[in-house]
Amino acid sequence: MVSGSGDRDLVGVPAPPDPDDPHGWCAAALDRLARGRPEAALEAARRAVEHGPPDGPAAGWGYRLASLAFERLGRDAEAVAAAEEAVRLAPGSWAARLRLGSALRRVPGRWAESWSQAARAVRYAPEEPDPHVLVGDLALLRGEHGRARDAYRAALRRAGDHPGARVNLGLTFLRWERPRNHHDPAWPVDPRETGRTRHALETWSRQTRILLAAALLAAVAAALGPGLTAEARICAAAAPAAVLAITLRQARRIGLWSYVPAMLARDVWLGLTVAAAPVAVAAYVTAVATLPAALPGTAVPPGPAAGPWTAPAGVVLLNGAALLAARVLAEAWRGRPVRALAEFSAAGGGRTARRDTGVTLWLVAGRAWSVLAGAAAAAGALDDPRWGLVAPAVPLALLRVHRGGGLAPHLRGILAADRCLAGALALLVAASLALGGAAAAALLGLPGPPVRLAWQAAAGVLVAAVAVHATRSVRAWWRGAPGPRRASLAMYDGRGRRTPGDVRPPVRLSGEVRHAFTSGCGVVLAYADRTGPRALAVGSIGSVGPAGELRLIAAGDAWDAAEHDPRVTVFVGDPLRRRFWAEVRGIAIGDAEAETLRITPEHVVVGEYPGRHQGRFRDG
Repeated sequence: MVSGSGDRDLVGVPAPPDPDDPHGWCAAALDRLARGRPEAALEAARRAVEHGPPDGPAAGWGYRLASLAFERLGRDAEAVAAAEEAVRLAPGSWAARLRLGSALRRVPGRWAESWSQAARAVRYAPEEPDPHVLVGDLALLRGEHGRARDAYRAALRRAGDHPGARVNLGLTFLRWERPRNHHDPAWPVDPRETGRTRHALETWSRQTRILLAAALLAAVAAALGPGLTAEARICAAAAPAAVLAITLRQARRIGLWSYVPAMLARDVWLGLTVAAAPVAVAAYVTAVATLPAALPGTAVPPGPAAGPWTAPAGVVLLNGAALLAARVLAEAWRGRPVRALAEFSAAGGGRTARRDTGVTLWLVAGRAWSVLAGAAAAAGALDDPRWGLVAPAVPLALLRVHRGGGLAPHLRGILAADRCLAGALALLVAASLALGGAAAAALLGLPGPPVRLAWQAAAGVLVAAVAVHATRSVRAWWRGAPGPRRASLAMYDGRGRRTPGDVRPPVRLSGEVRHAFTSGCGVVLAYADRTGPRALAVGSIGSVGPAGELRLIAAGDAWDAAEHDPRVTVFVGDPLRRRFWAEVRGIAIGDAEAETLRITPEHVVVGEYPGRHQGRFRDG
């Protein structure tokens, strides 16, 4: 039963002219969904179900609309229940299957059912783009980028202006993954359970590494002062025991040990974070074992106190910073941003497309910064100024991104909305020019001070670019807004000007078509089996349901063909109006209990046989 929220939600929202017309209420619900009024849409869908036959076409449409309204209100269980009712009323409707698959996608542990419904929708309506988009979304949620890319391209071959397919196809080029990629949507477990397991693992690793770093600093401080006394050595040796206590405490909080290996394999950074803890333990033991009993107060490696203990000590103290730097660089260099930007631009400049474009430009800026920083570091470490000649390639690469990504119509608006991004790109161009100029001056043999000044200016600009990125990150974190990191990329949310395929109106049979099928005797069923297209003469139609569903008594060959390809066509001529004929294309599903083929209409064509000089036909 569809429950609404009362008449208070109908204020300011147009109602249908006939309050007893269920199709009018469905149209009103669709209009209210497009206006962003899901509560009012839910009330209209409830009235559509109440004012029409319980198994009529408006009832199935109303349940689909109610399901989408429930989904947008965050009431996922009710969205699934309404979608299941729509499928029960019209099992051969691709729109009902698509709506159920979309609703199931949001329910934990029901990804496999959602995939099954999406596959059915594709099988029932391969010419429609939305079922292919749902298949792509489900694959993208699991990180199956190749399968998702194929599905989105199939959707775009059918509707080149589909914004969801465009945006999400761009995400596949970036090899996007959900922020909490440790959980596989196909697992039959609640993601909150795996989330608690992830939290316990991260907490264990973080506490272990912080404890060891603090203990090592204390040991080094003791060695710099009076020296490592027996008490100091005992305290240093007690740190692994404290790590053991932390390990036992967090292990009790993990309830899904069988999923831990798969979680670590799915989420690379979670695996590296967890692996950093035992590495830090081994490095700590090595550093303490090789730490001298006393260190000079001014010793800084590689000074006189440098020894075998310094490398493992660096691992203990700097592993967190190293992981963070590696993650930032890996996120920046993963994927093909130019192809992604081209898809985002082709999506038409919607909200999600603009957001993903801005984040992708930050990733491009990260690549440019890493190239410039690497060139500067190589030139300084190797004392070879020719490395700076790499820097001028950065502006050329940014120009290629602008052209190849189709950013001309949207770049000005994106930079106006994100001043930090504009500043970071300007700083990177300035740094590249400074580095290139310093390298060229050094190669031409100009005096040393101007060259050093240019190198210092380039280094300062690169540091300023880092500061701009950090400022943008902190501001986004403070406001709870999308930031400049890959985690801020978002899938298309399905809301836009385009009417979703899962709430399209059903096909309605006119009275003359119903009469032709109920009274006609020359019924022909056309279908395709493994040998090719075939036509089968049928004695008559068993019945025509209130929703327009044809119940056909057919031979076993037709049943087998429906299992192979459910798309069929039924043709009939009206015996009372000898020139009238009707053709219904739809989806055939066998009903073993009633021993009939249930055909859900998808398209109707009616016409008249030509007379002596003319003929005509029209869509039903």
